[in-house]
Amino acid sequence: MPLKEFYDQQVNWSPPFEDGLERATVVVPRDYSDPDGPKLTIALARLKATDPSRRRGVLLAVNGGPGGDGGDGLALIKHFGARVRTAYDLIGFDPRGYGESTKLYSEVTIPKAPFDSRPPDSLFEQLAEDMRLRELGCEKAGGELRPHITTRNTARDMDLIRVVLGEEKISFVGYAYGTYVGAVYGTMFPEHLDRTVLDSCINPQWTWREQFVTQAEAVYRNVLLWAGWTADRDGHFHLGQNTDEVIAEIEAVVEKLEEKDQIHLRTLLDGAVGTRATDRAQWDSLGYLIGDLRTALQDGNVDKARTLIVGQGTWRPQDQEGDLRVGVLEAITLETYWPQDLEVYYDDVRKHRAQHPYGYGVLRAQPWVGAFRTFESLEPPTKLAQPGYPKGLVVQADGDPMDRYEGGVVLAELLGHPLVVIEDSGDHEVYALAGNEVLDDLVDRYLVDGELPAEARVTVPGHVHRPDIPQD
Repeated sequence: MPLKEFYDQQVNWSPPFEDGLERATVVVPRDYSDPDGPKLTIALARLKATDPSRRRGVLLAVNGGPGGDGGDGLALIKHFGARVRTAYDLIGFDPRGYGESTKLYSEVTIPKAPFDSRPPDSLFEQLAEDMRLRELGCEKAGGELRPHITTRNTARDMDLIRVVLGEEKISFVGYAYGTYVGAVYGTMFPEHLDRTVLDSCINPQWTWREQFVTQAEAVYRNVLLWAGWTADRDGHFHLGQNTDEVIAEIEAVVEKLEEKDQIHLRTLLDGAVGTRATDRAQWDSLGYLIGDLRTALQDGNVDKARTLIVGQGTWRPQDQEGDLRVGVLEAITLETYWPQDLEVYYDDVRKHRAQHPYGYGVLRAQPWVGAFRTFESLEPPTKLAQPGYPKGLVVQADGDPMDRYEGGVVLAELLGHPLVVIEDSGDHEVYALAGNEVLDDLVDRYLVDGELPAEARVTVPGHVHRPDIPQD
């Protein structure tokens, strides 16, 4: 048996740390087709089932990213509730490449193009050059490890974890990119998968580039919903009596900022519009922000406008100071096709700059390292398949700004899973993380009791409510 030495290894759990987690590591082959070659270390964490008499197995969890998305793969399991903790040993792990597992590094490269939510054509060449240098930084530091940081290998690592834990099957909860990890595992090892929850799904029919680009459209859907809600309350906000008029008020503020050469403030405003429109609880604050900015700029008070916007956060796929960083995102997202013709990217930037400028979604249309890829994948990505895949649960918010609603629909149909739609919600990564008690109870009943919805599609309400402001 080629993997016998890996299957036979003992897992030595530490005493619980201050956070309650036991820690351990397992060794996996870098290349499963060459088990005698270099080895990697995978970091594990465990919360043992609180009621051994009701224990039904282990449950693994993977969050988004790819590459951790700033999250802690080991600590993810701490978010799960008491009912699930009675029935499972919860197993967290840092997938190969990041966290406390063997890291995939990239050299840090600081972009020269300014942060601009509506980059002009004159910036296009520099945006592309920044990504070319970013890819070279990945190549230099990633070395021979980079081609082995793949979703299929993460699924193989999960199955090796199953074996060394002495389990016939595993249950799984995956968020965002983790939904694809779970679907790949279920396709590769269906006989070893028990219960599975896929929350905030990437679309298995899209390339990573398509997944990136469509975020701009997903954010804009929320902006349109907010604009319609605001228009119904024109007597309160005074921003217009229909959706088009409200959007026009935003663009009038944008135009004023550009006239005053306040590109950074305009960029922050675009971010605020996307972020607050996605969060139903901030719909009133967004209306007040647009109105207050309009007044400040009409008065020529740029300092007041800056005060109103300056707290808004930013986003871009950029490096921080230092010599090295984790390069998993660039490795995983190159599993699918990226155009080599830069004009394809430039055309998409022009399109989304004009049609979907809010929430920094336009930045996802810009060139990415895939346009300059320096390595070839060692195997094609998994073609997801339903045969043998046990029925699980797909969860998707209808206003998810990161992974569009359609991804959940497609994945549920492909795998034959019931789809739980969270209505009127801009949430992303919901079960056990967002505080939606109705959804948490539904998923808990499935994971603990095996109770699946009878219908192919069920709905639960979003737990974040629109502000209580009456219509005109």
